[in-house]
Amino acid sequence: SLTLVHLPRIPYVLHISPYTDPSAAFVKDFWEIMVGCRPVLPGEHTSSEAANEICTGNETLMNSQDVFFNVTQLRVSYNVYTAVYAIAHALHQLPCLNISEIQPKEVRNKVTAHLQKVNFTNQFGDNVFFDENGNPPASYDIINWQLRDGQVQHVTLGHFASAANGDYKLSIQDEDIVWRTGKMVPSSVCSNVCPVGTRKAQIKGKPTCCFDCIPCADGTIANSTGRPTCIKSMYATLKQTYTINIIWSSLSLATMMVFIQYRETPVVKASNSELSCFLLFSLFLCFLCPLTFIGRPTVWTCMLRHTAFGVTFAFCISCVLGKTIVVVTAFKASFPGSKVAGKFGPTQQRIIVGSCTFIQIVICILWLKLNPPFPDMVFRYSNKKIVLECNTGSETAFYVVLGYIGILAIICLVLAFLARKLPNNFNEAKFITFSMLIFCAVWITFIPAYVSSPGKFTVAVETFAILSSAFGLLICIFAPKCYIILIRPEKNTKKHVTAKNLSKRI
Repeated sequence: SLTLVHLPRIPYVLHISPYTDPSAAFVKDFWEIMVGCRPVLPGEHTSSEAANEICTGNETLMNSQDVFFNVTQLRVSYNVYTAVYAIAHALHQLPCLNISEIQPKEVRNKVTAHLQKVNFTNQFGDNVFFDENGNPPASYDIINWQLRDGQVQHVTLGHFASAANGDYKLSIQDEDIVWRTGKMVPSSVCSNVCPVGTRKAQIKGKPTCCFDCIPCADGTIANSTGRPTCIKSMYATLKQTYTINIIWSSLSLATMMVFIQYRETPVVKASNSELSCFLLFSLFLCFLCPLTFIGRPTVWTCMLRHTAFGVTFAFCISCVLGKTIVVVTAFKASFPGSKVAGKFGPTQQRIIVGSCTFIQIVICILWLKLNPPFPDMVFRYSNKKIVLECNTGSETAFYVVLGYIGILAIICLVLAFLARKLPNNFNEAKFITFSMLIFCAVWITFIPAYVSSPGKFTVAVETFAILSSAFGLLICIFAPKCYIILIRPEKNTKKHVTAKNLSKRI
C-alpha cells in the first residue's frame, strides 16, 4: 500500500465559518454537512420547512470528529503533499523572471526541467527525488488487514523503500502477521504438490494450478515431486526380469535335484540321467543369459550377451541331440544281432555333446577376435533420442551362431520325428519332437521380428526368444518325468516302463 503519514491539520480548514465570510462559495453547504445545523446569516429569514436545525452561532470546527478531518489514514494525500513541495522546490530554483513577459508553455518547460533535478528531504524524513525516467522513489507500506473488536483495521507490518543509487530496503515484522488461519502460515495453492510416485492430472474446467495426484501405473515411476507424467521404470523392468529368471532358473535346478535324488529309479535311468543333468544345467545357464541384456551396455556385457547365449544354447541342443541319438540307438538295439547300443555308450555321448559345443566356442572366439560386439549410440531411430545398444560388430558372425544352433535343432527334430512311433509307455522321442517344434517355431519367428524391431525392442525380442525356447524345452522334456516321479510314483517301475514293449513283442 502507499505510505501512510500523519499529516498535520490545515488551520485554514479548521477556521472556515459562514459568519466570517458569508460570500464564500460552498462554505454554507460545507458548514451544514460538518456541523449538522443551518447557519442564519444577517438578512435571512428562517423557514419552518428546513431539514436541519438552526445554528446557535457558537459552533466550531476545531473539535469536529468527522472523518473529513481525520488525516491519520490518508495515503494518497501524502503523495499530493509531496508533489506540492516538489513543485515548490522547483519554482524556488527558477531565476527571477517577469512572468508577464514569457509564455505559459515556457514556464511549464522550465519548471519541469528543474523538477527533475529536485532532491530534498521533507519534514517526515523521506528523500524526494526523480530518476532519469521522471519516476519518484518507490515507497510502500506493507499492511495486514486484522479484525479487532469487530472492526477491520489496516495494521502496518513493514516498509519498502528505494534509494537514488538503485538500492532498496525491505523490512517486515513477521511475528505481527495475522493470517486467516491464525499464526500458522496458510498454503496459497489450489492443489498440493504431487508426492513422489504420483503424477498430476488436470481437473477439467479448473485453472492449471488445480489438479489431482494419480499413482503411477505399474512399470512407471515419478522420482520427483510435481511430475506431470510418469516415466518408464528401468528398475521395474529389472525387477520383473530378475524375478522371471530366478523363478525359471530355480525350477531347472530343482528339477536337476529331483533327478539326482531319484537317479536309481527306472524313469530316470530310462531317460539317461547323465545327459538329463547336463541338459538341466545348460537350461539353468540359458535362463541366466537374459541378465546380460539388462542395464547400460558396456564392452564386456556386449561381448558376453551374444557369445554366452550362443555357447549355452549350443550346449543345450547338443544334450538334446545326445538324448535323441540314445533313443534311436536303443530302438535299433532291440533288433536281434544289433550292436549299435554298444557303439554309443556314455563315452560317445560325452564326445557328441563336447564336440558340438566346442564348435560353437570356436565360432564365438573367432567372432570376438575379428570383429567383437561393442556398445554403440544410435541416432537413426529418432532425432530427439540417443539409443544405447550393443552393436553386434559382425552381423555375419551373429547369424552364423544362430545358424549353427538351428542346424543342431533341425537334426534333433528329424531324428526325434523318425523315432516318434517307438513303444510309447515311455517314449522320450515324442517329448523331444514337441520341444524341438516349439524351439524351431520360436527362433524362426525371432529372425524377422529381430530385423524389424528398432533399438531397445531388439533386446526385448531376443530376451523373449531365449526365455520362451528354454522354458519350452524344460516343460516338454522334464514335466512328464517329474509328474511320474513326484505325483504318480506307482508308475515309476521297470514293469510299467517296459510294459508296452513287452506286449508288442508277444
